[in-house]
Amino acid sequence: MAAAPDSPPAVPVAPDGLPEVVDHVAVARLYGEPLFALPTDLYIPPDALEVFLEAFQGPLDLLLYLIRKQNFNILDIPMADVTRQYLDYVEQIRRSNLELAAEYLLMAAMLIEIKSRMLLPARKSDEGREAEDPRAELVRRLLEYERIKLAAAQLDALPVLGRDFLRVQVTMEQALEPRFPDVHLADLQEAWAEVLKRARLTQHHRISREQLSVREHMSILLRTLHGRRFVEFQELFEPERGAQVLVVTFIAMLELARERLLEITQAEAFAPIYVRLAYQPA
Repeated sequence: MAAAPDSPPAVPVAPDGLPEVVDHVAVARLYGEPLFALPTDLYIPPDALEVFLEAFQGPLDLLLYLIRKQNFNILDIPMADVTRQYLDYVEQIRRSNLELAAEYLLMAAMLIEIKSRMLLPARKSDEGREAEDPRAELVRRLLEYERIKLAAAQLDALPVLGRDFLRVQVTMEQALEPRFPDVHLADLQEAWAEVLKRARLTQHHRISREQLSVREHMSILLRTLHGRRFVEFQELFEPERGAQVLVVTFIAMLELARERLLEITQAEAFAPIYVRLAYQPA
């Protein structure tokens, strides 16, 4: 029996029981079911489908993006191409946000002025020097902006408290903390003043003299050099014992050298000084 002429055409069914996607493309899936067309009563706000592919911080940021994206030499900017691309972007944002576009229009006027000045024949200055490139000021501003932008990116990459790490906070039970009596600062000052007062009443000032013998240090030097071939000059002194001992040790060394019991030698000027016994016992 043939099908009725007014019956709808059969929809192909996939093996999983769902209708096959028309042209292998579905608009969306609603609760697992493929949706082939948007509902006719669906309201979409005009700005809902607008997509900003790039976000710029200002006119200089946009110019730097256009130059770097196309690998232009920033010291030799092709003003015609850059100005045309810049104006296209300004026209797009002017349609949606006139207040935002106002900031970019001033730079657009500057680009047009630079392009116009480049079309005019170059005129030398009164001193006979070549006229400055109309793009020089723009290049200087772009390079300075790029340096600041790179520095800001490096600072942003540093760890930040609250974003990349948190402070460790340890909670202590109040019952475990020892309770000390409250002492005011004035009480500590009075107690310290009392200690100083008692110390001044009991202190004694004594002066003593250390007995240092040159002969004794001469014997010490002879014992130190005994059995050793050469000893460096500095090794015979003990700085930690004070200046008085150093002086007596030096006098003892000179006395031994005068009595020809020591030999003080030096290979050349500014070379280390060595000391040895003038005789070597068998």
